[in-house]
Amino acid sequence: MEKSFSESYKKAGVDVTAGYKSVELMKETIKSTYNEGVIGDIGGFGGLFAPNLKDMKEPILVSGTDGVGTKLKLAFLMNKHNTIGQDCVAMCVNDIVCCGAKPLFFLDYMSLWKNVPEMVADIVSGVADGCKQAGCALIGGETAEMPGMYAENEYDLAGFAVGIVDKEKMLSSERIEIGDKVIGLASSGVHSNGFSLVRKLFHIGTEENALNQYQDELGMTLGECLLTPTKIYVKSALELISKVNVKGISHITGGGFYENMPRMLKKGVALKIQANSYEIPPIFNLMQKIGNIPMHDMYNTFNMGIGMVMIVPEKDVEKSLQILKDCGERGYLIGEVVEGNKEIHIV
Repeated sequence: MEKSFSESYKKAGVDVTAGYKSVELMKETIKSTYNEGVIGDIGGFGGLFAPNLKDMKEPILVSGTDGVGTKLKLAFLMNKHNTIGQDCVAMCVNDIVCCGAKPLFFLDYMSLWKNVPEMVADIVSGVADGCKQAGCALIGGETAEMPGMYAENEYDLAGFAVGIVDKEKMLSSERIEIGDKVIGLASSGVHSNGFSLVRKLFHIGTEENALNQYQDELGMTLGECLLTPTKIYVKSALELISKVNVKGISHITGGGFYENMPRMLKKGVALKIQANSYEIPPIFNLMQKIGNIPMHDMYNTFNMGIGMVMIVPEKDVEKSLQILKDCGERGYLIGEVVEGNKEIHIV
């Protein structure tokens, strides 16, 4: 690529040599995510992966794609780009594991106003961190320099993941029964949803230094709290699935409790969730107070401190909570399956 340079293209706002520098800066970070299924190296036209199918009777591929959303605005304002990639990975792999699937590999897509190699490398370092937490390989991606499409210092980030599960081990709502229990796993904060409302509540982007203000309720600055990356639950969920009859999993993202929990239910059942069964993190109480937001809207927008829920038989509750604790999770018994039609009752 030593002869790959266009002065004309550079004058139009695109420097192809910056892209080469970005690749060099991130190469070792990407390789740190590789596992036994990866074939070849970065730089080709496609990412290659050979899954191990030896112990599977009927392997099913499970895919997921998502972006980070307007949480990116905080990264721009704080000039902190090394955690936002984990959010991108989390939004994809946490969805995949809801089917009982193990993520295999991940690809990212970044479009930005200008390729600043050091910033791009920072973003990809966060993606790599997320991939390692999920146990999947970062096997490819794309960086598109798009002057005129974004404001200075801004970009968008999205990702795509593929996982695998044996068909007979896929989670099915048909196994859920009235009397089964709901376990909630603590979130790391707001995660990556509802940030259009978050930004409005705290006047982020319109009030100078809003993110740098120390909040006594939070024990840190607002920016530090809000930019905390989305927790990745993959390894903990797979560990629990391997030892307990997990009947359903829901990743609590945009739409909160009311939109996401019904997605794992079958007709004829509903969930009764005890609002006082766990401690709601201070950031949610602060937002509710500042905006005088109805509690229904809070539970219908944010994760409210629960990033993932799992349905297990009543007899397996204590065992499940101990397994999750051993995996480093804070798990809570937050509800039960009742008769109904996919409703969520928060009491």
